[in-house]
Amino acid sequence: MVLATAKIEDFDRFWGTFSTKGAEKRKAHGCKGAHVFQDPNESDRVWAIFDWDEAGWRSFTSDPEVPAIFQEAGFTQGPPKSAALLRDHYA
Repeated sequence: MVLATAKIEDFDRFWGTFSTKGAEKRKAHGCKGAHVFQDPNESDRVWAIFDWDEAGWRSFTSDPEVPAIFQEAGFTQGPPKSAALLRDHYA
């Protein structure tokens, strides 16, 4: 899994790109799906949990077509950033 966050200009604009062009490009890089959440403290921040491995994420974010998709999605503070996994714990 990959957890990523970004600030966005407008949710509808973001979703219009995330769920179409973004989804197609993510799938091409091995992503199997995503869950998107709104940050409870910052209404202009979204979080996404991707069913994806780190190699696929790195491949996606280094794809030369992806910056234009991010721009179209309306990210306001640069591209999404992934959170570093510190540890796993079960129950």
